[in-house]
Amino acid sequence: MSDAPTGNEADAAAEEAWRSSPEYAAWRERYDAATLRDKPYETMSGVPVEPIYGPGPYPGEYPYTRGVYPSMYRSRLWTMRMFAGFGTAEDTNARFKDILRNGGTGLSTAFDMPTLMGRDSDSPWALGEVGRAGVAVDTLADMEDLFADIDLSGVSTSMTINGPAAVVLAMYIAVAEKTGVPQAKLAGTIQNDIFKEYQAQKEYIYPPRPSVRIVTDMIQYTAAEMPRWHPVSISGYHIREAGSTAAQELAFTLANGFAYVEAAVAAGVDVDEFAGRLSFFFNSHSDFFEEIGKFRAARRIWARWMKERYGATKERSMLCRFHTQTAGVSLTAQQPEINIARVAIQALAGALGGTQSLHTDSFDEALALPTEKAARIALRTQQIVAHETGAADVIDPLGGSDYVEWMTDEMERQAEAIFAHLDDLGQGSILEGVYAGIENGYFVGEIADSAYRFEREVNNGNRIIVGVNAFTDGDDSDQSILRIDASVEEYQRKRLADVKLGRDDAAVQAALAAVTATAADPTANLMPPIIDAVKAYATLEEVSMAMEKEFGTYVEKAII
Repeated sequence: MSDAPTGNEADAAAEEAWRSSPEYAAWRERYDAATLRDKPYETMSGVPVEPIYGPGPYPGEYPYTRGVYPSMYRSRLWTMRMFAGFGTAEDTNARFKDILRNGGTGLSTAFDMPTLMGRDSDSPWALGEVGRAGVAVDTLADMEDLFADIDLSGVSTSMTINGPAAVVLAMYIAVAEKTGVPQAKLAGTIQNDIFKEYQAQKEYIYPPRPSVRIVTDMIQYTAAEMPRWHPVSISGYHIREAGSTAAQELAFTLANGFAYVEAAVAAGVDVDEFAGRLSFFFNSHSDFFEEIGKFRAARRIWARWMKERYGATKERSMLCRFHTQTAGVSLTAQQPEINIARVAIQALAGALGGTQSLHTDSFDEALALPTEKAARIALRTQQIVAHETGAADVIDPLGGSDYVEWMTDEMERQAEAIFAHLDDLGQGSILEGVYAGIENGYFVGEIADSAYRFEREVNNGNRIIVGVNAFTDGDDSDQSILRIDASVEEYQRKRLADVKLGRDDAAVQAALAAVTATAADPTANLMPPIIDAVKAYATLEEVSMAMEKEFGTYVEKAII
């Protein structure tokens, strides 16, 4: 009989050797220094589980493929954000409080279409849209109501807005100061990713270059004044929702990040002074393993480029920390209850991929804004993933899987090919390559081609969407949906008129003139005069138009 070790014995010996290595010891020292959640780390059956399995790279160590922190969810679960915004500021404030009462740990704010486009509720452009797809915010008075009785020093707030992001951030700063919270204590993120607007979502106001100037001014301002604030959430989510592939989402998003880094460095900001507060926002779609590979590749690519190309030396500058939202575009109006299953699987992929915060879509969002019940189910879905599945007990539990490692490498390979193309377009500058790709229609064309391919596969039956092109026999009875009454628009217009009547018009006009003058001076920072303007109760549209006087507006070229 052979004395050779069995497979199990050989595996055990390899495991023992790995856990005795100096590399493991170095990582374990960092892990042991972390504060862990007070819970037993064992399976439902009582089997103890180690924090990590398989050799490095280790979580919290370059290039961070397995996670940005040494202890990951063993120390702190991801932030459970729920996207909320509808009707008036008072309506959304009530939803915020319900989310916090039910265990949400962060707020995420959706604005209505007029607000996203820098328009007030009394604008002709706003007719029929006020409060429909998010909350209406016209002046500081609305922001005061939006966060009434919420301690802004104790909650992390995310705001999804881009073209007028500087104005909304200024309002948030002003509200905090009015309630005794200095801006240095504010924690959160404002999306402020203008590149992806030209590429996918189309909610821009100004041309790309002055828009990027606004972004870099916000980066400079928050670097100096708001150490806990993330001034840009570089967003692949909307790129994916527009129809891109996973690799395109990954590559376009990180390329936009590299472009903002180049812009900020060109404006005189040291890379290590701001890069650590850049964050990302990814989509978690339905192809489970592809999404996990995408998330792991994102961390590795960002770390390597920041270190090797942009000269970052601080660890924090190399960390790709990201928020994840489940794929809204995957939700179906047919048999909407089965969206709960889709969202659960997508949320699990986000957790296994190592996200820092997560939003789960409500099952009824293909029909309307989520009802309170649907939003609560979506939050409970995250809580089940966190507390019942064991997914948060082991760091990067799929690391070492041949398929997951191959998928991570493949996502990186495809992304690097896209970076090379953009580098060529920009003659050695990713920033200039992104500008060129916007102007020549590269991004729009690539996304459109991918969306067409996917839709063709669905239409010819080669790709199954349950309840849509297969398994269609189900209960499609009418759902109870959230309806925004037309009275919301009437109320908001009256409120805006009352604010205008009660303010000091001379102070408003002087503040707006200062915004325009600052916009004309490329060496000045726009944030201080914008903050002054909103404190005088200048409206969102007035401040946006004050910059438009200098910057102009952007009209997308038709690409045939």
